[in-house]
Amino acid sequence: MSLDTAPAPVSDPLESLDLQKSMSARRLKNMVATGVVIACFVAAVVPLVLVLGTVVARGLERLSPYFLTHSMRGVNPNQPTGGIYHAIVGTVQQVGIATLIAVPLALLAAIYLVEYGRGKLAKTISFFVDVMTGLPSIVAGLFIYTLCILTLGGSFAGIYGALALAILMLPVVIRSTEEMLKLVPNELRESSYALGVARWRTIMKIVVPTALPGIMTGIMLGIARVTGETAPLLLTTFFTTSLNTNPFEGAQTALPQLIYVEATRGLPAAIDRAWAAALTLIVIVMMLNLVARIVAWRSSRKQAR
Repeated sequence: MSLDTAPAPVSDPLESLDLQKSMSARRLKNMVATGVVIACFVAAVVPLVLVLGTVVARGLERLSPYFLTHSMRGVNPNQPTGGIYHAIVGTVQQVGIATLIAVPLALLAAIYLVEYGRGKLAKTISFFVDVMTGLPSIVAGLFIYTLCILTLGGSFAGIYGALALAILMLPVVIRSTEEMLKLVPNELRESSYALGVARWRTIMKIVVPTALPGIMTGIMLGIARVTGETAPLLLTTFFTTSLNTNPFEGAQTALPQLIYVEATRGLPAAIDRAWAAALTLIVIVMMLNLVARIVAWRSSRKQAR
């Protein structure tokens, strides 16, 4: 008994040729797209590497323990002596106070916008956050200068610089925290509500800890945003070559101000100090970033347990 077998399909040479052309075109497009992405990556990274390499190379020439532990008091700008200790103290204090002011307000605003905000108030807050995101830094400094120094009769002090920096930090932390809270799955909230947990407790014990690594990243972006600002500090803290550990009284110098003043002197010794101060500023930001990463990592491990 013979079985009828279906005839084998005959491939059309034209269809096979079209298929090969289509695959070749796709490979070509993929190669072009990959090349464009790599070229864009190189174009973005090369300037960053050049700038960082130049700062490190020029800064290490002047950087020393003496440079980090002495101020510029009584030092002639022409002399290759003096240090930036007074500017390091000013930067740490001003950025620290700005963080203490801006971060709690930003977290509360972001939580309200994501978890509670549904009406006109939420739209108004969101609108002003968008406006503040593009606010020039000198405008923040001019606002604090006009309000606190001209109107209220205050004098130049580190606290006023910290207030200006806090204004600049607020929108960055609010927006980043808002986006991180939105990424938390709604199933986590609904499961908590189903167990009878209050809303505020759900936010504090479930939502915020889940989004904490992203929130810490946003906080570090805000700190990095304001650490290098110069214009608002020139209007609010003025400049001094002496050490001032009291941010509430008297002029106080920060690293960005010192870099600006030393670089504009045009003297070889002053320019060397500016490069070393710039390297120190980068190292401080990197150390803060590292600390924030460690805190976020430890909190995520505790949550996983």
